[in-house]
Amino acid sequence: MNPPEIKTPIDVILLDIEGTTTPIDFVYHVLFSYARTHIPNYIGSNFSSTSVREDLAELVSQNEEDRRQGLDPPYVGDSFDQMTAEAAADYLLWLMDRDSKATPLKSIQGKIWEAGYRKGSLHSQVFDDVPPAMNRWRGAGKTVCIYSSGSVLAQKLLFGNTESGDLTHLIGGFYDTNIGTKRDPTSYQRIASDLKVAPHAILFVSDVTAELDAAQTAGFQTMLCVRPGNPPQSPDAHHSIINSFDELSLRI
Repeated sequence: MNPPEIKTPIDVILLDIEGTTTPIDFVYHVLFSYARTHIPNYIGSNFSSTSVREDLAELVSQNEEDRRQGLDPPYVGDSFDQMTAEAAADYLLWLMDRDSKATPLKSIQGKIWEAGYRKGSLHSQVFDDVPPAMNRWRGAGKTVCIYSSGSVLAQKLLFGNTESGDLTHLIGGFYDTNIGTKRDPTSYQRIASDLKVAPHAILFVSDVTAELDAAQTAGFQTMLCVRPGNPPQSPDAHHSIINSFDELSLRI
């Protein structure tokens, strides 16, 4: 197999999580299942807490947008003052049923997972090639960053509690949907600006071609990561394919 093509030297490796660093089955069957089970009780117990109130206030706007689009979501009220814990939980579960990337949902999921990690109920999984690759890239002077639809909190929890130990010291930046959606080229432009790195010096690795297309439009170099259990992607000649980070050698 020919090595994946690196067109110009890379300073930053930007990684997706689900299906790239972490098995999809873990995300859906462990993390999402845990959040779904705990949402009603968590919202009921923390409805008045400041951080959860902020998420739920954002949820009102998301609910309004879903209703405007004719999606018929569970109604939560026109303001936080009209919302009940039961209505909020019902809507959050409705969003999860649709694999929504809504920022307030992702924030609340992260808080639920934080409680699970603290109790020892959760332990993260990453592919075996991920820890040595991160160490190798760091040793070569590269910066490793994460860009995921999951909240920054959820990202830090995942990499901080892996079966290989805490990997967060190997990661130089975390980005979530607060910087923009992953299929919008503007999001990648913002990441490059935040990192103060030219787009062509950033390599984005993901298992979703639509995300790679957006990054490529922003000037990033891209690679499609094909892992066991990943959904098939449409063939795309514009993205080199890797099956493991072991295949990725970066030209300095």
